[in-house]
Amino acid sequence: MTTSSGSPCEQIVPKLIAVLEHTQVSGNNLTPQTTQALLQATNDYKNVLLQAKKYAATLPGGELNAEDQEELIAMLERLRDHKKSQLAEFSERVSSMLSSAESERVEIDSTASTPS
Repeated sequence: MTTSSGSPCEQIVPKLIAVLEHTQVSGNNLTPQTTQALLQATNDYKNVLLQAKKYAATLPGGELNAEDQEELIAMLERLRDHKKSQLAEFSERVSSMLSSAESERVEIDSTASTPS
């Protein structure tokens, strides 16, 4: 395991940079020390990649494959469209009711203001 803080995903780039730095420092001048340092950096990078894969596999929501996600998105879009149409229908009913109530009130007002 690693001793650095943060998720394994946050450690991938720094570990890769360490491998690249060891590669550039050693260049053509490979000594047992530089070879060992490069090997250690490479192993650290491999380990953090493995940890990141395990970490990603345990994230919630990862159980849906792409096809399942597309089906879920389509279902949610249909639900959204249905709710929009229900809201539009409700809005029309309320508007119609308000118009009826307004015309009845005007009719009552005109009847009340007409002299007998």
